[in-house]
Amino acid sequence: MELHRGGVGSQAAGRRMDGDCRDGGSGSRDAGSEDYENLPTSASVSTHMTAGAMAGILEHSLMYPLDSVKTRMQSLHPDPRAQYTSIYGALKKIIQTEGFWRPLRGLNVMMTGAGPAHAMYFACYENMKRTLNDVFSHQGNSHLANGIAGSMATLLHDAVMNPAEVVKQRLQMYNSQHRSALSCIRTVWRTEGLGAFYRSYTTQLTMNIPFQSIHFITYEFLQEQVNPLRNYNPQSHIISGGLAGALAAAATTPLDVCKTLLNTQENMALSLANVNGRLSGMANAFRMVYQLNGFTGYFKGLYARVIYQMPSTAISWSVYEFFKYFLTKRQLENRTLY
Repeated sequence: MELHRGGVGSQAAGRRMDGDCRDGGSGSRDAGSEDYENLPTSASVSTHMTAGAMAGILEHSLMYPLDSVKTRMQSLHPDPRAQYTSIYGALKKIIQTEGFWRPLRGLNVMMTGAGPAHAMYFACYENMKRTLNDVFSHQGNSHLANGIAGSMATLLHDAVMNPAEVVKQRLQMYNSQHRSALSCIRTVWRTEGLGAFYRSYTTQLTMNIPFQSIHFITYEFLQEQVNPLRNYNPQSHIISGGLAGALAAAATTPLDVCKTLLNTQENMALSLANVNGRLSGMANAFRMVYQLNGFTGYFKGLYARVIYQMPSTAISWSVYEFFKYFLTKRQLENRTLY
């Protein structure tokens, strides 16, 4: 089902969201002639931020149980009672042995971080993409511009999300000493200091910059193939988003394993590696993963990560594109009334 950009009632299809007139050269501005394809050039920052916040909250809320499973499956030396062979088996075992709501512990802190993080993320991406495309490719779409824009957006996103990730992953681990997000924040602050919330920030950026570059480049490329007119087409956003997320997730799994180790400071793994105190730094994390599990350790939880990211990015892009379309369409309709 393809939803075209026509207005309500008698308004013609084919809106151009950049506000430019294409009405035979008369030069007059006609909101009814605006097109979804160029929506980012006139959609307000608040529109991008609102659409991004909704996308982030819904994505992380719907996929949170799988995220909990992914975190546990990436454990380097799990408790014998927390060893899983499949995503379904893990989820079933967690619910049976730890309670129905256990896979959702930490969801509140994730939603709190996801809203503002994704708001800045999409707003920065859209504006940087437009600016850089003008620089690199005066006409058409530049994959280099999309990749750089995605990397820049990641800097803002991760600055907000990193503390939430630390708290979330500590709550998700088996036999976690923390029973709530607030108690986790207080304990980490008191025992490890403020720096603990950003211990994995450089690792997060090292992982997410290539992840988001691959993600955005792939998404924009697939959109060119399946939706060249850039209509509001939910199927194309879901397909492109899902495939882009899966590819990016698979390529960056080793970095994600190291990030999880730095976030959780897994006690059993640190003991086996004879690490005193706290583990820090990407290089140290890479060495420790190899020391404990060899080369295969870098791909622990690969299947769970791909299964998690594919629907996550599909949800994120489809929700974002819907709200971007809906909010801008409403603004244009209000403009024609006055």
